[in-house]
Amino acid sequence: MKAITVTDQAAGKAGMKLSERPEPTAAINDVIVRIHASGWVGTELEWPSTWTDRRGRDRTPSIPGHEVAGVVTALGYGTTGLSVGQRVLGLADWYRDGTLAEYVAIEARNLAPLPDDVDFTMGASLPISGLTAWQGLFQHGRLKSGQRVLAHGAAGAVGTMVTQLAREAGAYVIGSGRAADRQKALDFGAHEFVDLDNDTLGDIGAVDLVFDVIGGDIGKRSAELVSAGGTLVSAVGPVEVPPRDGKAIDFVVEADRAQLNEIVQRVRDGRLRTNIGSNATLDDAIAAFNSTKRSRGKTVIHVRP
Repeated sequence: MKAITVTDQAAGKAGMKLSERPEPTAAINDVIVRIHASGWVGTELEWPSTWTDRRGRDRTPSIPGHEVAGVVTALGYGTTGLSVGQRVLGLADWYRDGTLAEYVAIEARNLAPLPDDVDFTMGASLPISGLTAWQGLFQHGRLKSGQRVLAHGAAGAVGTMVTQLAREAGAYVIGSGRAADRQKALDFGAHEFVDLDNDTLGDIGAVDLVFDVIGGDIGKRSAELVSAGGTLVSAVGPVEVPPRDGKAIDFVVEADRAQLNEIVQRVRDGRLRTNIGSNATLDDAIAAFNSTKRSRGKTVIHVRP
């Protein structure tokens, strides 16, 4: 099969290659998915799991990509809940070969059904962005109706999901980003917007929940805004300076079929819109990844027409 592989961490995206790799086989509780579309996160080549297994051993050449939408073609021994020919979407294990390929072996529990009225492009854009937003808001942030939420990166793939889900849950949402992101953040449901380059972050007042996808100095300044009993949720690593009277939580998104079902249902009934920034074919993916043009949204790779 065709797949994008990486072997040299120092080379970064410039070291990516379109290669021929053996088609995967299904282990116990696995399924094989014929991939139609794959989502891409620009920081993947910085993740240790791209290069090593859980014991720290080199596992290159590895196939990056972890978001998948496609069709089940084979079932491993003991696999239940899915069938051959079924349309699915899901999140591949961080330490296994990923989804920038024509096929992937993936644990069945990491997949959810993809309804016929949701296309593969949309399906591939949902797993990381949607699950990160869902878990950060509801599982870790314990969001409640009426709370004030500061959503950093509100025009990005995760930020637009955070904004929509928080607003649907009855929160007042303040989005942040660059000046050029203002209208997009408002279009996706933010009640107001903070330009991080020109506005004073502290002027927004206290918030109950900060959802941070930026970190660094922005994370430190945001901690000062968390009200007593509030939470700073970070999707970009440990919080350096926790809130004085609140708590800080950092997390790594996990596959969850039930949560994916909730997200897909909201897409189907119009409560949730995806934010796709750029598209490319598998043959053209490496050039797209190395582009200097800023993409405000999810990058989706089309493996099949």
